[in-house]
Amino acid sequence: MLVLVVGPSGAGKDTLLNAARAALANDANFVFPRRVVTRQAVAALEDHDSVSEAEFAAAQAAGAYALSWSAHGLSYGLPARLVDDLKAGRTVVFNSSRAMVAEAQAKFPGTRVVLVEATPEVRAKRLGGRGRETEAEIAARLAREVPAALPGAIRVDNSGPLERGIAAFLAALRQIAED
Repeated sequence: MLVLVVGPSGAGKDTLLNAARAALANDANFVFPRRVVTRQAVAALEDHDSVSEAEFAAAQAAGAYALSWSAHGLSYGLPARLVDDLKAGRTVVFNSSRAMVAEAQAKFPGTRVVLVEATPEVRAKRLGGRGRETEAEIAARLAREVPAALPGAIRVDNSGPLERGIAAFLAALRQIAED
């Protein structure tokens, strides 16, 4: 089963994924592949392999990605080896984009979506803590984002205490794996 973890910036997707990866480290049924992204990773916040646009394009042309997409001026890819994990019956979980849900569902029937959400106030605080955008840029980002229309998505509210968000996220992953 392929599980796309989506949600707006600042909702806490990477934090929940890192916690789930640690909690499920001894469960071979769950796999958390590293994305390839054309941006340097901030070790404390993100878990991906960084490449240049040229390196990404060459790898994509060589068939290195099971899925690839562009968002916010960056390119993202998932290693082709995840297909082997799916064939082996594992639950493959990764940070994705709402924009590529339909493509993933078409390529991998049965794909599930977990939508991580948080209030605009919580997201603004988290985005500010990253130091990548000014307050004005963060406010503009929050104002232009529209709620995702993702029928069938499991929603996880990550606005409150981290422990509650982690518990809800793990429950969602376990529910999907049992379905």
